Amino acid sequence: MSENKDPHVSQPEPRKFVYDFTEGNKDLKDLLGGKGANLAEMTNLGLPVPPGFTVTTEACKVYLDSGHEPPALRDEVSAHLDDLQARMGKKLGQPDNPLLVSVRSGAKFSMPGMMDTVLNIGLSDASVAGLAAQAGDERFAWDSYRRLIQMFGKTVLDVDGDLFEEALEDAKHAKGAATDVDLGAEDLRQLVDTFKGIVLKETGREFPQEPREQMDLAIRAVFDSWNGDRAKLYRRQERIPHDLGTAVNICSMVFGNLGPDSGTGVAFTRDPASGRQGVYGDYLQNAQGEDVVAGIRNTVPLADLERIDQASYDQLMQIMETLETHYKDLCDIEFTIERGRLWMLQTRVGKRTAGAAFRIATQLVDQGLIDDAEALRRVNGAQLAQLMFPRFDEKAAAEQIGRGIAASPGAAVGKAVFDSYTAVKWSRSGENVILIRRETNPDDLNGMIAAQGILTSRGGKTSHAAVVARGMGKTCVCGAEELEVDTKRRRLTTQDGTVVEEGDIVSIDGSSGKVYLGEVPVVPSPVVEYFENEGRVSPRLPLEGAAGAEDSDDLVKAVHRIMAYADRVRRLRVRANADNAEDAARARRFGAQGIGLCRTEHMFLGERRRHVEKLILADTDEEREEALRTLLPLQKQDFVELFEAMDGLPVTIRLLDPPLHEFLPDITDLSVRVALAEARHEQHENELRLLQAVHKLHEQNPMLGLRGVRLGLVIPGLFTMQVRAIAEAAAQRIEAEGDPRGEIMIPLVGTVQELELVREEAEQVIAEVRQATGVDLRLALGTMIELPRAALTAGQIAEAAEFFSFGTNDLTQTVWGFSRDDVEASFFTAYLEKGIFGVSPFETIDKDGVGSLVRNAVEAGRATRPDLKLGVCGEHGGDPESVHFFHEVGLDYVSCSPFRIPVARLEAGRAAAAGRTGA
Repeated sequence: MSENKDPHVSQPEPRKFVYDFTEGNKDLKDLLGGKGANLAEMTNLGLPVPPGFTVTTEACKVYLDSGHEPPALRDEVSAHLDDLQARMGKKLGQPDNPLLVSVRSGAKFSMPGMMDTVLNIGLSDASVAGLAAQAGDERFAWDSYRRLIQMFGKTVLDVDGDLFEEALEDAKHAKGAATDVDLGAEDLRQLVDTFKGIVLKETGREFPQEPREQMDLAIRAVFDSWNGDRAKLYRRQERIPHDLGTAVNICSMVFGNLGPDSGTGVAFTRDPASGRQGVYGDYLQNAQGEDVVAGIRNTVPLADLERIDQASYDQLMQIMETLETHYKDLCDIEFTIERGRLWMLQTRVGKRTAGAAFRIATQLVDQGLIDDAEALRRVNGAQLAQLMFPRFDEKAAAEQIGRGIAASPGAAVGKAVFDSYTAVKWSRSGENVILIRRETNPDDLNGMIAAQGILTSRGGKTSHAAVVARGMGKTCVCGAEELEVDTKRRRLTTQDGTVVEEGDIVSIDGSSGKVYLGEVPVVPSPVVEYFENEGRVSPRLPLEGAAGAEDSDDLVKAVHRIMAYADRVRRLRVRANADNAEDAARARRFGAQGIGLCRTEHMFLGERRRHVEKLILADTDEEREEALRTLLPLQKQDFVELFEAMDGLPVTIRLLDPPLHEFLPDITDLSVRVALAEARHEQHENELRLLQAVHKLHEQNPMLGLRGVRLGLVIPGLFTMQVRAIAEAAAQRIEAEGDPRGEIMIPLVGTVQELELVREEAEQVIAEVRQATGVDLRLALGTMIELPRAALTAGQIAEAAEFFSFGTNDLTQTVWGFSRDDVEASFFTAYLEKGIFGVSPFETIDKDGVGSLVRNAVEAGRATRPDLKLGVCGEHGGDPESVHFFHEVGLDYVSCSPFRIPVARLEAGRAAAAGRTGA
């Protein structure tokens, strides 16, 4: 039966899979990818962009889902190609006047070098002579043809790229040429034949001569590269979703390899390493863009272009100003000059170092381009954490063996390794490594992730190594030309003949570009000193690095401005996980607004451990009371010191919550001791008695055994001793005119009845202390929500709790059925590699599972008790992404380790600033 369509009802428009550069704009990144959207935007701005069109991410997703392109795609590409050929006045592969195009990937989020690009599509045996005649340069034509076969062979036909590189090196050696530029037309013609022979041998087919076949195969290869190993690894590292797909940009070629009046370059509107305004970038005469990005040939600074080609330089500076003003951010630009004519090939919001991010954000506010809320959104907690890493101590004796370009700041120390496989292997064995290469390429991504830092002898600030390292926050020094890197012999040699073998310790300074032999001591970051100074900007803070104290002041002032705004707008308060007065005082200096978790079990380490052991193993009331009397004054003093350090701020104290075995002797060690004593006929009654008691209390799974509230209910007097110590400490501080704000937290509650029993005992003890001291004590009583049952029955539990604190570490373990100590070492790596996890659920909260329980508990708890105070004290409290989730579900505070407090403050501000406008 045929379908009747009502002509009065609008039918959905068929999907469009191809857009001309004139049709898009920068806001269509989901559809056109970042590169395509920005090429369209530059075209709309009237900038010199070579004509072209974009195949959408939707086409890619259809291809990846079904294994073939959408049926309509070929016709759409043909229509846009016809239009492009008409505009250019030449046809793809036309023998006497060929149109050549590039086929380049372009996902929504920048993934530098991770997916595929093929230049010079359309060249063939039939058209290479026509290109030579068109350009008046035979060498250029054969150079372009060999580049096509090399790129196409590696990218599309999956030929080992080293085979082409070795053939190129052989050709240069035979000619006595230092670089490929020194090869002549005949040398390159022979190289083309060699390359075609490699393709035939490795694939069993001739290099394709039909230009449209070249283009279609290249488009398909770009689609396939979305699921390539290095692209998937990069997405996992950068937390980019796997279901976005990539667009494909087909752009008419412009040529930077037409002689000395041509070239290619990469420019930044500000220094991506420091944030300073100026002329930053690299330029390479007589080259195509891949030569710059790959770092194969050493470039000249962009400022040299003013001397080489004044007109193009002036035009580029004007365009850079236009783009930065339009995008209101640091822009990363790729350009080509073809015989004196400037062409823009790409722009994007540039990756920058952590320090540059903070500086640029405040600079743009001062220039009136963005407001404070946008400046806050432009930085993140991961960048702030990077700025808190230590720096090298310039005063320390260190043997400098070289210097390169400071591509990505930081202080990195490790063993020298010369390939990615070794970097990963050694890193997994617990070694810190520095990956040393002549230049990196996308295949080195595994090693770059594993390494503490990256050192290359070639390339500049725009090379693959530099761009990827900045994106990952890795220390990187590039272009250390005075160091000769020999990857085959696994060594580098300095100018004075010093040899660094694989395994030798080296130190690299990404702020100054200096390379040292051996381990250089580190000193605290000036940003840490700023936080240690309670967020006050000192007149002058020292900076360990080449930039000097003035740059340190600028950075600290930028951090101060953004942190001050974050603190003004954030709703979430930030507390600290701290178990002693020293940590509490540091946390307060770092901006903590109280203690969200004091783990009392950490107070029973060392000598105190045996007192708890005696309490647990006590056979009589007298033995138990004696142990409690010994522990009470020790606990009380602990709490006095905490209340004093956090005077006027809340202090949440969790009653004892360790697995029981942590306070008992190891059963194996104790068994051995008893057996040896028996064999030697020595007295061992105490050890035997202890062993019998340990056997009685031994658990197969202590994490799910006698701990938390269960321990307090089973061992009489344990929790009441702790509550008494807290109450007496609070009373003592009040008598000393302090302002203690204690909160008592009952751990591992699964049912309201458990909480009611402990609460009843606690209230009785508090009343006794109140009566004995005459002090009006007000101590809140609440619980940790760390079991799924507690989250599911939160409405009932709230009847007996004044506050909830989510223990997301245990909640994650119990929701997933994971033992954290075991699974992270056993199979998490495989789960991450297979894409089951994008990130460990212990690192960032599992919103769908654990998060849904948190959300349920928040809603149910507040339905019962509207004034219920809600916080989180697991490790997720200092994780940037998790902080945004906790803001969204309506928690009152997050709590984290002292050094994560600034990160949590910043992210709490960013969560509040989402969608906010105005200063």
